Amino acid sequence: MTSTPGSGGPTAAPTPRPSDRPPDSTDPARPRLRRRFSRAERLVHRATGALMLVCVATAACLYVPQLAELVGRRYLVVTLHEWSGLLLPAPFLVGLASPSFRADLRRLNHFAPHDKEWLRAVRRRDFRPESRPAGKFNAGQKLYGGWIAGAVLVMLATGLMMWFTGLTPLVWRTSATFVHDWLSLAVGLVLVGHIGMAFADPEARRGMRTGSVERPWAEREHSLWKDEE
Repeated sequence: MTSTPGSGGPTAAPTPRPSDRPPDSTDPARPRLRRRFSRAERLVHRATGALMLVCVATAACLYVPQLAELVGRRYLVVTLHEWSGLLLPAPFLVGLASPSFRADLRRLNHFAPHDKEWLRAVRRRDFRPESRPAGKFNAGQKLYGGWIAGAVLVMLATGLMMWFTGLTPLVWRTSATFVHDWLSLAVGLVLVGHIGMAFADPEARRGMRTGSVERPWAEREHSLWKDEE
């Protein structure tokens, strides 16, 4: 309360304008959540993840004798493996109809100078957020996206060679089997790492589940995201 000369009594202090408030994440005028993924993107991720898990699980049942004996029904397992692998690119292709999905693909396909800084911090085992600048996607996510997309294409091509035996010579099919088997093992290990990192970051998991993340998390982990809008 302040007193105005000649008024004979106290008057209320002027209320600061909204523009005078500090722009911090505790400001009630700012949205608490930030939109990260659209519904279309989340559906593409879920469908791709389900097909990938079926493909990896059936591959394990085909190549690990103990699992093959436990599950049985080899013809059914082979059929599930073949069709889940064949359909794996389908969610991606359908997702191309979404503008938000295409926009995020462009982000994933663009490596900026700050991505090199992020990778150098990883090599130094520097876990400070300020030492790992990132846009909507960090350099690790970009590398993972590119690698898994390439692996799926190679697995699809080699799998078709193994499925349709009359398309290629025997030496090609033998080579395709070798590549397919070892790449499937690599894909399985990378997926385990991907799932483990997702479980280690509940907020990132929430973003993929609900489409939104806490604004402080976004500003800490993806500090350059606002520059990509």
